Amino acid sequence: MIAIEPDEFVAGAYTVSVNGHLQSHVNLADPADLFFDYVRRMGAVLDAVADPGQPLTAVHLGAGGLTLPRYLEATRPGSRQYVIEHRPGLVAEVLARLPLPAGARVTPMTGDAGSAATLLPADVVGAADVVVSDTYSGSPTAARLRSPGYYGSLRSLLAPRGVLLVNVPVDGDPRPAREQAAILEDAGFGSVALLTASDVLGGGEGNVVLAASPSPDVLAGDRLARLRAAGPHPAAVLAGGELRAWARPA
Repeated sequence: MIAIEPDEFVAGAYTVSVNGHLQSHVNLADPADLFFDYVRRMGAVLDAVADPGQPLTAVHLGAGGLTLPRYLEATRPGSRQYVIEHRPGLVAEVLARLPLPAGARVTPMTGDAGSAATLLPADVVGAADVVVSDTYSGSPTAARLRSPGYYGSLRSLLAPRGVLLVNVPVDGDPRPAREQAAILEDAGFGSVALLTASDVLGGGEGNVVLAASPSPDVLAGDRLARLRAAGPHPAAVLAGGELRAWARPA
């Protein structure tokens, strides 16, 4: 069951809940306004992966209220985007209430995130600038959607300098996030980074954003410095040896 309700505190904004679980915050008046901390961290990565305003080819696994597709359309007009959602009718219901801007190149598809390579046009596979995996729906993410095979299939969608973004909810136990960070480091990505609120690393509740690229220099150097500066603060951004030490504690 989907519920779309006005945000009483933000004019022009709405919340989207599925089966009683808050999924998305959408600001129709200002699609570049990202409300949730972890979505803002994802937005910071989207800002950093290419020159400002440059259109991207993006694949979104999990629809929610299509917050990030709206963000990319606002900040990088003309981006070519695909949204894969496993719940039939969810995207249509969201768009009936919260339509996309005229001319937005967003193609919704119904299917399983693990089968994305078979659903997308052939010229997208191996050419995506961004793949966003945000499949959380209120219960633990299915094991097959946090496995080495799954992340390997998402790597195959990416262009050589593309970036995978993964949302990992943390309920106070950081071990699932540690495990997924370690899996990504073992899955053939050249660079992996973690972005979260500082207290989540030590066992607080929140969301960890994992970013990974086939290229070793995409999530390094000045780009990491930009992500640290972007916040929201207090922020933690780990990569390289720091990330490995956190993901594989003695």
